[in-house]
Amino acid sequence: MAEPFRVRVVSADREVWASDDATMVVAKTVEGEIGILPGHEPMLAILAKGEVRVTVADGERITAHADEGFLSVEENTVRVVASRVELS
Repeated sequence: MAEPFRVRVVSADREVWASDDATMVVAKTVEGEIGILPGHEPMLAILAKGEVRVTVADGERITAHADEGFLSVEENTVRVVASRVELS
């Protein structure tokens, strides 16, 4: 199994949630749903309004509702930046 990666979920004015042991991120983009696993290639995607789901190493699942923004993957870190984000 690949090493977990870092996830940062950020709204316009604050960091909403962060983890250093995520194993999967699933988010809705303007081109459809995308899944990110450890070792994913660097990328930048435009988020559509919808859910961002994060699974951490212990199996816990975090769900956030995000308005438009972007998702980036770089150096084993996923950043979700949206104008507004709420954990559910």
